[in-house]
Amino acid sequence: MKINDSSAEHTKVITRFAPSPTGVLHVGGARTALFSWLFARKYGGEFVLRIEDTDTERSTKEYEEDILDGLTWLGLKHDIFVRQSEQMPRHKEVLREMIEKGSAYEAEENTAGTGKVIRFKNTGETITFTDAVRGDITFDTTELGDFVIARDIEHPLYHLAVVVDDCDSGITHVIRGEDGISNTPRQILIARAIGAPEPIYVHIPLILAPDKSKLSKRHGAVSLTAYRDMGYEPEALINFLALLGWNPGDEREIFSVEELIAEFSLERIQKGGAVFSTEKLDWVNKEHMKLMPKNDQYARMAPYFEGRDEKRVRAIQSLVVERISKWSDIQTLGKEGEWEYFFTAPEYKAEGLIWKKGDTNEALQHLDNLAKAMQSIDYATPETVKEGIWDYAEKEGRGNVLWPLRYALSGREKSTDPFTICSILGRDETLARIETAAKKLRNHQG
Repeated sequence: MKINDSSAEHTKVITRFAPSPTGVLHVGGARTALFSWLFARKYGGEFVLRIEDTDTERSTKEYEEDILDGLTWLGLKHDIFVRQSEQMPRHKEVLREMIEKGSAYEAEENTAGTGKVIRFKNTGETITFTDAVRGDITFDTTELGDFVIARDIEHPLYHLAVVVDDCDSGITHVIRGEDGISNTPRQILIARAIGAPEPIYVHIPLILAPDKSKLSKRHGAVSLTAYRDMGYEPEALINFLALLGWNPGDEREIFSVEELIAEFSLERIQKGGAVFSTEKLDWVNKEHMKLMPKNDQYARMAPYFEGRDEKRVRAIQSLVVERISKWSDIQTLGKEGEWEYFFTAPEYKAEGLIWKKGDTNEALQHLDNLAKAMQSIDYATPETVKEGIWDYAEKEGRGNVLWPLRYALSGREKSTDPFTICSILGRDETLARIETAAKKLRNHQG
């Protein structure tokens, strides 16, 4: 039997994301949360966030906060919040019932007889469950033996706690990474023993590095909040994560959150590992940045230009957005002087004004002629500036004319085109920078 979205059309969908607060939230966990959230939202169901904090030695409040901050930033709002540690009385209640009914028993921890544990009484049956991604999966549970489900009556372990929590929360679909497949037969055995309904299992592909190895920090597997701090847009990261292991069935790559909710389906989750690419993430993020309203763009840019003239920052806004892939690129490029010449007259040596095989006299002549011509041109747009000096540049050689002009304005070998710079600086500042350049060349002559 193949499970598809029709399984969600006749029942209330309840999904869950159940991270352990033993480390920061990475993209793999965020993608699992996203798939669970999208599926619940598509069918008007509930999304449960369950913090599995029963590993008291490794769990910390700091990691829990990191998980909550990351999900909040993405906008993956939960409907129900549960801490597994708070459910411990219920886990112990079920454990006692299992012992009373004979489906669990106290036994030696190992053959050395070093202590007692509580084991599940395994009947050794063959289990077949239908995974929404991989179809029917069969396990011979005999090889599992009588596996441990509690250290003692006071300390139920993971498999029992998960089954009880899923049952009590009414989880209908367990969406998790494919590394959870091996846990499924134990959990099904426990569910059957306590009379809990079996959820539909959806094991999604792992996220791989470009070389198909396991994703690690060197491939970009940093915490989710680090992507926030690097200046990625949450909608863009959601878009990117959704396409890691799922596709819409066509060539579309840019989606709003609303579009993803409408389009998401279990049927289109792929079996093969999904490859993480920072370059692709940057491209997706850039596309989302370009779609943002201008005022929203400015609000994201402004902190990186603190103390600068707002009018000038707004004037270069489209240039900045075109040049970057994430907002922190502004700071990175700013350290290289990428934007400085828009705010401060540049410092440079006279030699930089000379085009290739030209000489000082030629560069000075072109700057003097430009200064005269540019007294009366229109600075309203880059196009009107270009219109005012283009004929002269064509006649004398574009490189000969435009190189010293651009260098005089920016002091950089690579910069925005001179017409755009002139339009942003305006007549007075443009002419002042040309005059400064001309003085440098005269001094260089002497």
